[in-house]
Amino acid sequence: MADPAPDDSKFLFLDNDFRNSGVAQADWSAKKMVWIPSEKEGFETASMKEDKGDEVVVQLSNGQKVTVNKDDIQKMNPPKFSKTEDMAALTFLNEASVLQNLRERYFSSLIYTYSGLFCVVVNPYKMLPIYSEKIIEMYKGKKRHEVPPHIYSITDNAYRNMMQDREDQSILCTGESGAGKTENTKKVIQYLAVVASSHKGKKEANPQPQQQQAGSLAYGELEKQLLQANPILEAFGNAKTIKNDNSSRFGKFIKLNFDVTGYIVGANIETYLLEKSRCIRQGNTERAFHIFYYLVAGAKDKLKEELLLEDFSAYRFLVAGHVEIPGQEDDEMFLETLEAMEIMGFTEEERIGMMKVVSTVLQLGNVKFEKERSSEQATMPDDTAAQKLCHLQGINITDFTRAILNPRIKVGREVVQKAQTKQQADFAVEALAKAMYERLFRWILARVNKTLNKSKRQSSTFLGILDIAGFEIFEDNSFEQLCINYTNERLQQLFNHTMFVLEQEEYKREGIEWNFIDFGLDLQPCIELIERANNPPGILALLDEECWFPKATDVSFVEKLLNTHTSHVKFSKAKQHKLIFTVMHYAGNVEYNAASWLTKNMDPLNDNVTALLKVSSSNFIQDLWKDVDRVVGLETMTKMSESSAPTKSKKGMFRTVGQLYKESLGKLMTTLHNTQPNFVRCIIPNHEKRAGKMDSNLVLEQLRCNGVLEGIRICRQGFPNRIVFQEFRQRYEILAASAIPKGFMDGKQACCLMVKHLDLDPNLFRIGQSKMFFRTGVLAQLEEERDLKLTVVTIAFQAQARGFLARKAFNKRQQQLTAMKVIQRNCACYLKLKNWQWWRLFTKVKPLLQVTRQEEEMGQKDEELKSAKEVALKSEAELKDISQKHTQLMEERTLLETKLQAETELYAEAEEMKVRLETKKQELEEVLHEMEARLEEEEDRSHALTQERKETEQQLQLMEAHIAEQEDSCQKLQLEKASVEGKVKKLEEDVLVMEDQNNKLQKERKLLEERMSDMNSNLTEEEEKSKNLTKLKTKHESMISDLEVRMKKEEKGRQDVEKAKRKVEAELADLQEQNADLQNQLAELRAQLAAKEEELEATQARLEEEYNQRGAAVKRVRELEALLSELQEDLEAERGARGKVEAARRDLGEELNALRTELEDSLDTTAAQQELRAKREQEVALLKKATEDEGRAHEAQVQDLRQKHSQAVEELNEQLEQAKRVRAGLEKAKQALEKEQADLSADLRSLGSSKQDVEHKKKKVEAQLNDLNGRFSESERQRTELGERVSKMTMELDGVTGLLNDVEGKNIKLSKDVSSLSSQLQDAQELLSEETRQKLNVSGRLRQMEEDRNSLMEQLEEETEGKRAVERQLSSLSMQLSDYKKKLEEASGAVEMLEEGKKRLQRDLEAANSEYEEKAAAYDKLEKSRSRMQQELEDVLMDLDGQRQLVSNLEKRQKKFDQMLAEERAVSCKFADERDRAEAEVREKETRLLSLARALEDSQDALEEAEKTTKGLKGEMEDLISSKDDVGKSVHDLEKAKRGLEAMADEMRMQMDELEDELQVAEDAKLRLEVNIQALRVQHERELHGRDELGEEKRKQLVKQVRELESELEEERKQRGQASGSKKKLEGELKDMEDQLEASSRARDEAVKQLRKIQGQVKDLQRDLEDSRVAQKEVLSSARESERRTKAMEADIAHLHEMLAAAERARKQAETERDELADELSSNSSGKSMLSDENRRMDAKISQMEEELEEEQANVESLNDRLRKSQQLVDQLGAELAVERSTSQSKEASRQQLERQTRELKAKLQEVEGQGRSKLKSSITALEFKLREVEEQLEIESRERQSNAKNVRQKEKKLKDLTIQMEDESKQAQQYKDQAEKGNVRVKQLKHQLEEAEEEAQRVAAARRKLQRELEEASEANDTMNRDMASLRSKLRRGSGGEAVFSSPSPRSSSGGGGMRSLGLGGGLSRRSIKENSLDLQEEEPPSRSPSPPLDPREESYSPDE
Repeated sequence: MADPAPDDSKFLFLDNDFRNSGVAQADWSAKKMVWIPSEKEGFETASMKEDKGDEVVVQLSNGQKVTVNKDDIQKMNPPKFSKTEDMAALTFLNEASVLQNLRERYFSSLIYTYSGLFCVVVNPYKMLPIYSEKIIEMYKGKKRHEVPPHIYSITDNAYRNMMQDREDQSILCTGESGAGKTENTKKVIQYLAVVASSHKGKKEANPQPQQQQAGSLAYGELEKQLLQANPILEAFGNAKTIKNDNSSRFGKFIKLNFDVTGYIVGANIETYLLEKSRCIRQGNTERAFHIFYYLVAGAKDKLKEELLLEDFSAYRFLVAGHVEIPGQEDDEMFLETLEAMEIMGFTEEERIGMMKVVSTVLQLGNVKFEKERSSEQATMPDDTAAQKLCHLQGINITDFTRAILNPRIKVGREVVQKAQTKQQADFAVEALAKAMYERLFRWILARVNKTLNKSKRQSSTFLGILDIAGFEIFEDNSFEQLCINYTNERLQQLFNHTMFVLEQEEYKREGIEWNFIDFGLDLQPCIELIERANNPPGILALLDEECWFPKATDVSFVEKLLNTHTSHVKFSKAKQHKLIFTVMHYAGNVEYNAASWLTKNMDPLNDNVTALLKVSSSNFIQDLWKDVDRVVGLETMTKMSESSAPTKSKKGMFRTVGQLYKESLGKLMTTLHNTQPNFVRCIIPNHEKRAGKMDSNLVLEQLRCNGVLEGIRICRQGFPNRIVFQEFRQRYEILAASAIPKGFMDGKQACCLMVKHLDLDPNLFRIGQSKMFFRTGVLAQLEEERDLKLTVVTIAFQAQARGFLARKAFNKRQQQLTAMKVIQRNCACYLKLKNWQWWRLFTKVKPLLQVTRQEEEMGQKDEELKSAKEVALKSEAELKDISQKHTQLMEERTLLETKLQAETELYAEAEEMKVRLETKKQELEEVLHEMEARLEEEEDRSHALTQERKETEQQLQLMEAHIAEQEDSCQKLQLEKASVEGKVKKLEEDVLVMEDQNNKLQKERKLLEERMSDMNSNLTEEEEKSKNLTKLKTKHESMISDLEVRMKKEEKGRQDVEKAKRKVEAELADLQEQNADLQNQLAELRAQLAAKEEELEATQARLEEEYNQRGAAVKRVRELEALLSELQEDLEAERGARGKVEAARRDLGEELNALRTELEDSLDTTAAQQELRAKREQEVALLKKATEDEGRAHEAQVQDLRQKHSQAVEELNEQLEQAKRVRAGLEKAKQALEKEQADLSADLRSLGSSKQDVEHKKKKVEAQLNDLNGRFSESERQRTELGERVSKMTMELDGVTGLLNDVEGKNIKLSKDVSSLSSQLQDAQELLSEETRQKLNVSGRLRQMEEDRNSLMEQLEEETEGKRAVERQLSSLSMQLSDYKKKLEEASGAVEMLEEGKKRLQRDLEAANSEYEEKAAAYDKLEKSRSRMQQELEDVLMDLDGQRQLVSNLEKRQKKFDQMLAEERAVSCKFADERDRAEAEVREKETRLLSLARALEDSQDALEEAEKTTKGLKGEMEDLISSKDDVGKSVHDLEKAKRGLEAMADEMRMQMDELEDELQVAEDAKLRLEVNIQALRVQHERELHGRDELGEEKRKQLVKQVRELESELEEERKQRGQASGSKKKLEGELKDMEDQLEASSRARDEAVKQLRKIQGQVKDLQRDLEDSRVAQKEVLSSARESERRTKAMEADIAHLHEMLAAAERARKQAETERDELADELSSNSSGKSMLSDENRRMDAKISQMEEELEEEQANVESLNDRLRKSQQLVDQLGAELAVERSTSQSKEASRQQLERQTRELKAKLQEVEGQGRSKLKSSITALEFKLREVEEQLEIESRERQSNAKNVRQKEKKLKDLTIQMEDESKQAQQYKDQAEKGNVRVKQLKHQLEEAEEEAQRVAAARRKLQRELEEASEANDTMNRDMASLRSKLRRGSGGEAVFSSPSPRSSSGGGGMRSLGLGGGLSRRSIKENSLDLQEEEPPSRSPSPPLDPREESYSPDE
């Protein structure tokens, strides 16, 4: 990354030292700093001193104390948030904080600041070094948080998002004038031109020195044009204003298109609201558009003379003369503008034309008018300026003055000349100047867009840049301000929506609970007030409406506005002025002045002058004014001011400014909504244009207007402050240090503990996935607490440090004290010894002793020894290195010698090669010269082609001039024709009016008679339909009876099949396992099928595209074939030349080889020769390389030349073909014009003859008028008679409507059933729509013919509109009559209303006559065209008759096809019924299997519990026997208890035997299952091999479950060991149990009552399940009935086809059929719903069926073949279904056998219950324990029943859906060609389902095997239990000593143990529920099989019912 220079970084990067200043933090927390309002600075700082309730005393920075209201105070952010780069991170989001942050950054030259999604830019009013290429490189590819705020960062993020997400982007720059919008837009384009330039690779390859900041950037051609478009638009669209020297006076949206790789491939610019009034008037210090000053100052002599330019002071429109801009020279800017135009590709002619228009606008201001003395008429005393502008525009001066002063206006039928007043003439000239400049600007924009979109590369995405004026509030706000503020309302709504949508998306991404808030709706009332079209109409709609009302004024507009919107919340009226009203925008209330709004909205022009400009001699001017037909002319204005009725806009007429702006804004908003927006808000700091100064109030107002504060308001609703977990923990862990334990902890968990410890309100924060979210102010509060905590910690730290330092100083002082004492003592000793003689002797002798120096000498010797050893080691190492280097050098020497010898030899060879290669080089140069000569010939040929092209262009220009002359002559002829037509038509008006009246009355009579006949025919047809329906009903009833007989037979068959149940159990298990697999695969196949359908649609779309491309490619191939022939000739020539070159090269190679051999032979010569040879070989090698390089370069040049030549030839061919096409088109246009000229001349002749005829007719007309009056009276009498007949018809209609109402009431009841079938019908409609797309090609002809007929009819109606005005009024009268007929029963005043309608009709007739007089002028033209149209209509009708015949033939064939389909459907119905029965039987068997499995488990549990209780009781008996002497209880009671226990033990023994029998049965079933599994495994081995990979994961899971079960079993065994240990404890508790016997006896009675209640509930549940089965059967039968009824509907459809000639009558007939069917089939709900639904949709399908019948004829044969194949598949399915039926019958037999067993068990249980009452009371405790378990089991079973019931309902729904799908498939097979194929697909799907069912059965078998393994384990556990029982018996016998005799149990008690086997659920279960239950059985925990107390036999009486 290129880091910015040190001097640049201060304008981007923030100095963070002051933010971390502890002094500032302490000052802020100590003084409690706040913001208070200030008039001068907006807000100023203060510190809170005292709180007085609602008021607060604060101290200002100057020491003054002020009392302020608490609501006016705004909190201040901590210093750590100072100069923050993103203001959304501020903990206190308020106006003062935002303003202060912007102010601090602005004074630090940081002009860019983020505010959430915004980027706020403050204009610095000076150049900053932050836009260089180095800065661009710094921001390239960086994320927003990695670099400082910048417009480049916004642009780069938008660009990267566009590239990554492939989503269109937009950058919205808004702000006041002078805020820097245009400059930031330039910077965006500059950045993208560098980053996305397709030529940046060339720039990197050829770096050049950088001279300038912007000039150093390298761009491609398109990028240069894109950058040069801006100077052109600025010259013509920018001007100097008070606020800004280069203010854009228009809004623009620049759309940059990018290709897939991210390069710019084109651009498009759209503009909004050009301030065109600036070209005629400006302020004193302002300028008009720059181009006026550029042109006058920069045009040179020749151009000045051509454009008739003068000095600045000579132009009236330049109000202040030459206003100069500091630092800008107008003449230099003019040259830059011309240069930009040249780069953009503007031709010289276009540039001169543009400058002429600019000069004309200036000259229009110099045209002066004066008022005549005698009248108000305007005159032009001096026409010098008019002559100049007419010369510039290429029009006639006299025509121009006449058009301005006396324009021609059409008043009624006459064209008159109207004199203009001076004010009107001045207004016309100014309007013309504005319109001319606006059209020039639009032309320039279109021309620029054309240049920028020349690239042939296809764009995939775009990035749009919106530069538009921001919200404006001026002293006088007009229509332009309303449009601008309306735009900003829409943009702010977009921002609000986007901002919080993104915010809330982050909440969702972080997993935060949040209710979505649409803040975009806040601005909706204001937007609707402006833009709403009606109910009530908005401001723009009312303005448009008022523009078309006569004599409407601005005052009337405001009054209407007040009347409409008085109660609107966003609208209010000004108190004083009539033209002022107020709109409450989001940024403030704006008062709008409605003066001259009507004129601004219509933008009128003098149409006489525009007509002159349209026929100007200048092609450029003609192009500007080519669409003048849509402008508001003088004629429209006069109509508005004079007419008495409101005028209305006609088709093709002009549109108002408001409409156009609203439409363009709507397009812009849709574009922006489809993009990802990026917002840039530009702010002007002061109006003085001074750097470093900020007007706080001005900035605050802009923040409100720009929506920055609005965005902050939205932020406050959410959680604007967010901080990642790590940072939150690191910063605030000090506040909750004790809450987090030591060691590692996840950041989220730590933050949760911290927040919990801090006791924060949960509403103030949210915890996401990666960060914490806080509301505003929470972080500031935490900062305060952190500061307080830090102060406490620092104080404690300081105290510890000071204590440590004090202790250290004290210790130092103590050490110093002791040292001083030692020194003092030593000094005293020295003073004592100093004068002692022996001491002196000792001090002198001691240094002389050698003993003292021995240690020093030894140390010196050791050091010397060490140094010597080190030197020796170093020398040895050096010696080794030197020897190694010596050997290496010797080896290198030998290698170099060998290389030198080889090089000398090669050199000698190269020397000889050099000579030969030089000769070859000369030959190759000759070949090169030949190729160059050929290239010159090709260039000459291309020059000749260019000359031919120029000649064809000249011919085209001549043809265009000739066409222009022809158009002029045609216009003259049309004018003459119009004058003649006006005279003729006046004479024919009266005659035609009366004829039309009479004709219309007769037509109405005929229509009424036809309606009567239609009604009668419909009634007869309806009667026939009812008869047919009764016949169908009888057929259906007979079919139902037959089906009932078949049902009885089927029931008998089921009873027979029940005997074979046991054999089918193994197969059932396998099928269940396969069924689950099949369902999974079915879901996968459906998903794959949906994906395939999507792929099919995609391929169809691709096919269509490929067809189109193929057509284009065929054209291209034809063009390229001609080129190929030429290129092939060139290729052959090139190949010949290349062959020669290659032959020469081969010869050279052979010679080279020969030379090499010769050189090798001569190697024995002298050393000198060898050296020479080596040198020559080197030279030869070099020459060889040089020749090869030259050859390659030559070939590359030849290839490039070929490519260029081929491209040039292709372009020339394309241009020639275009020229030929244009020429052919011109010749056709010429022929058409000649034909029209001949027609016009013939028309003129016919008009002359008709004029004479008219004079004769005029005399006859008077006589005819009298006759017509008589006829009119007769027609009135006939009309009264018709009215009476109509009244009779209404009575009949009332009766029919009554019947219809009854039928509709019944249909409402049936609508509930319709909803269930509507989804399937929608699917069918989707299939129909797919197939109709394929048939569009066939049906296109008929549709085109019908459309042509409709268009011809519409043209006829338009042409005869004047004649049919009276007919329209009569039709409206007939409508009124129909309304009156409905009200005949309610009111008797209908006759009076008819008379009033008659009077109204007469008034309408009079008004129509007046309108007819105006419209009669166009009658002759329409008569001729009508005759032509009638001929064409007759041809179309003939074709239509032919088509109808074809349709009738197809209908006959369709009937035959319907019969075949009906037979096919009957067969499919049979198979569907059989499949349904099989599925129902399978479900029943599955439920019984589950019930048996559960019963087995329950019995095992009961056995284990019984064994436990026996062990406990035996222990108790032993204790009782041992304590017999101690306890004074009777021996008799003990013996009783002993006998009871023995009886229970025998009972348990019997149960064990029964369980062993059942286990034996289960083992036999297991063997059978294994055999069946082996057979199925062999059968489906191939299928299973493909699915093994999918099942591996499931197998692993099951293995895990098995291991878990094994571990649980081990735990259970351990528990059993523990249970044996706890047996002794139970023996001690026997005494307590005997005390509880009495209490348990009472509880037993209550338990018995509860058991009876439970039994009743279980029986109710079984009844509900039986009812659900019955309902399921009824649904199936109703589905079959509905299928039969669909057949009847198909017959009705055939009847409808036959009635194609009378489509309307057929529709009515279908409706009546629907009603009758609903009456007769009211008992069958599903059939009626199908009929009513189909009847509603048949009308819409009739037209499609007519189109599709043609194609059906060809498809019938193919359908027959496919139907045969489908029949075979259906037969196979039938065989498989028969097998399934046999299995279901066997299962039904087993079900009945189980029911018999349950009945027997019930009887046995009743007997056991009678015997159980006489048994011991000790079992009551076990009963209570078991009761609780049974209640829990019942709850579990009830839940299972509910889930099973849900599954049953779901399967029933699926069954209905499947039946409906079958019906839809059968219907589709009748109607469409592809339906038979889809039927085949359906059959295959069923086959797959069967295979999947088999696999599912295998899976169920696997689950069964697992269950059996568990049973084996349980049997092993039983064996262990038996052994325990045997040991217990032996102990009991030893303990009793044979005293007690055990009574034998009764035989009936043996059945008690098997009672629980029948526990289970009744009712059908779905396959999914079976699979789930099987998995549940596998996953069931072992504790459920743990031993528990035995059931009392009385308890088992309800188990079968469960």
